[in-house]
Amino acid sequence: MTAVMTGIFAVLLALSVPVGYALIIAAGTAILFHGGTPTVLAVVKLFQPTQSFPLLAIPFFILSGSLMMSGTLGQKLVQFAAALVGRFHGGMGQVTVVGSTIFGGVSGSAVAEASALGSMLIPWQKREGYPAGFAAAVTASSSTIAGLIPPSIPLILYSTVSNASIAALFSAAVLPGLMLAAGMMLVCYLSGRIRNFPRLTDQTHLRSVGKSILSALPALLMPFFIVVLLRAGIATPTEVSVIAVFYALVVSLVVYRDLTWARLHEALVGTVITTGIVMLVITASSLVGHVLITERVPTIVAQWAQDTLVNAILIILMMNVIMLVVGMFLDLPAAILLLGPTFVAIGQAIGLDPIQLGIMICINLSIGLFTPPIGTTLFIGAAIARVPIGAVVKELWPFYLVAFMVLILMSYVPALTIY
Repeated sequence: MTAVMTGIFAVLLALSVPVGYALIIAAGTAILFHGGTPTVLAVVKLFQPTQSFPLLAIPFFILSGSLMMSGTLGQKLVQFAAALVGRFHGGMGQVTVVGSTIFGGVSGSAVAEASALGSMLIPWQKREGYPAGFAAAVTASSSTIAGLIPPSIPLILYSTVSNASIAALFSAAVLPGLMLAAGMMLVCYLSGRIRNFPRLTDQTHLRSVGKSILSALPALLMPFFIVVLLRAGIATPTEVSVIAVFYALVVSLVVYRDLTWARLHEALVGTVITTGIVMLVITASSLVGHVLITERVPTIVAQWAQDTLVNAILIILMMNVIMLVVGMFLDLPAAILLLGPTFVAIGQAIGLDPIQLGIMICINLSIGLFTPPIGTTLFIGAAIARVPIGAVVKELWPFYLVAFMVLILMSYVPALTIY
């Protein structure tokens, strides 16, 4: 049954069928072909994940991010990042990285971040004399930091398949997210210095930095509030997501006074569409998971890894390689939901902490977002910059190096994630 499902899924992907539909068709066909599962049970398995209370956090976090990113706050964040690092070598590239890190604490979505920030910062960098390929590369790679900085949608999805604490995942993801940001800023600095990129010489005064911090403070505080509320046990993730929407509404109405009915309507429609896409993948993955569990695939794979590779170091390496390959062809949510159950079983077999495993999975699959042939943020950056994919990939190799270094540290130094 698993072989039939995998074959059909591969064919459908090759035919460019959307992932969610491909998963449902492949799993449904495999179940009908096998004949061991009643149709009613298959339908129940398909819709069962939609009844999960923690998953309600996803649309609320998406809505809060849409409300805050689409208004004046987005401009204030860019001004803050420019005042903070714009005067250094590769300053405008560093502005993109800083902006991505802060926006990650608002949106939780790498794709939303690449679209919102890229539309602002890529044309700006091109006007100032930065190569279009480099501008797209910075945006494509740094936007994936949103997969780690709370409120991370991928981490919420991982918690649903692993039963790991969302609060613990959010806390553990802050350090690797900041490490990625620091490494990418270093790449921008060295590139700017070696290639003599322009700098923002008008952002040299500390007064401008202080003023921009005050104007961007509502966004800077949001991820801090999320982590504190969760770690202190004051609210559940779903309750925190509702608080985040209320916070975004207050900031837009009272602080910036830029919330209009048109903006609210646009944010709501965008949230419904994005949530629908995510939930389609979640329901489809539940059906696939039923097929895999029925045939004991996670247990068999975990036992095979233990018996064949023996060493935990090699098993972790194998998991990373598989995730890197899968991430090149599947979007992050689908990959997490498909690989999560099997890798959690392997992690339990070798004593790998589920929090550490969750950080590994998110970093690994985030790399796939800016890796050909189907890198989502890579295509977004190239489309906005209006350059070929190849020109962007040439500029991406130092960013890959940074991401791989952080991935290795998170994979083999548990103290960095379970501190």
